Amino acid sequence: MKNIALLAGGFTGEYEVSLNSARNIADNLDKTQYNVYTILINRDRWFYERGSQRFDIDKNDFSLTIDAEKIKFDFAFITIHGTPGEDGKMQGYLDIIGVPYNTCDVTTSAITMNKAYTKNIVHGIHGLNTAKSIRLFKKDGHDIGTITANLKFPLFIKPNNGGSSVGMSKVYTAGELPGAIEKAFHEDNEILIEEFIKGREFSIGIARLHGKVTVLPATEIISKKDFFDYEAKYTAGASEEITPSDLPQTKYNQIAEIVTEVYLRLNCRGMARVDFILLDDTQEFYFIEINTTPGQSSASLIPQQVRAAGMKLSDFYAELIESNL
Repeated sequence: MKNIALLAGGFTGEYEVSLNSARNIADNLDKTQYNVYTILINRDRWFYERGSQRFDIDKNDFSLTIDAEKIKFDFAFITIHGTPGEDGKMQGYLDIIGVPYNTCDVTTSAITMNKAYTKNIVHGIHGLNTAKSIRLFKKDGHDIGTITANLKFPLFIKPNNGGSSVGMSKVYTAGELPGAIEKAFHEDNEILIEEFIKGREFSIGIARLHGKVTVLPATEIISKKDFFDYEAKYTAGASEEITPSDLPQTKYNQIAEIVTEVYLRLNCRGMARVDFILLDDTQEFYFIEINTTPGQSSASLIPQQVRAAGMKLSDFYAELIESNL
C-alpha cells in the first residue's frame, strides 16, 4: 500500500473548489492500492482532519504523526488551484523534501501561471494564434489613450496570474476601462488587456499516460453569460458544456497536434487543460490559456473528458501517480 498525500485548499478564492476536486479524486483512488490522506493547506496550517481532530504536517520531512505512528508519504497528489499548488511553490518544497508529485515541475508551473509569459513561449507554434494584448503593472501609470489606440474593442481585462476567472471583465468603451482595470488589480499586481476573440470556446485535456502524450476529447463551452467568468464557471446552469464536442475529426486532429506541441514546448507533466477559441469565420485556433492543476470535481471538464474517452477515472488518476513514482 502506498501512502498518498492529497493536497487541497490553498491561499486563493478557489479553496472550496479545490476541496471538491480532492473529494472526487479520493473517491476514485483504489482503496486496495492507496492510503489517501487529504491534507488541507492554508496560510496558517497544513493538516489532516479525522473527525474533530486535526493532525499537523511536520514540514521538516513532510510527515504526519497519528496515534504515535509516523506516516511518511510515497507521493503527493496536488489539487490546489492557484497559489501555492499551481505556481511552483509547493513543487519546489516537494523537490527539496524528495517526494514525487503529479504536476508540472517548478519552472513550468511558475511560467504557466503567468499568462503573458506562456503566450510568448507558445507563440510560433504552427496553427496557433494569440489575441493582441497589453500587459500593465500596478506600480506603473496606465494611459487609457495608449490602450485604446493600440487595441480594438471589446476588450478583456484579466489578472495575469491565476486561472480562476476572478477579477475578469469585458468592456466595450474607454469609459469602462478604469473600473475594470481596478477590479483586475484587486486580484493581481500585473494584468492583461486583450482583444476579444469572437468564436466558439473549447477546452481540451491532455496528459502523459503510459509514456505517451494523450489528448482527451474536447468540450465546447456555451456560456449563457457574455463570457465564461467565475460565476459562469461555477454556477449551475450558467453555462452548457458539451463533451465530446461536435468538432469534425480533421479539425480535432489539427487541434490535438497544436495542444500536444504546447504541452511539449512548455515541458508539462501529468495532466493539463488548454482553453481555446475557434474563430467564427476562419475556424482559426486562438490560444487562451493552459491550466496545469485543472478542476477535478465530478462535474469538472477533465473528468467529463476522461469518461468520454471510455476511461475510468480511477485508472486515470492511478496512472498519474504510477508514471511519476
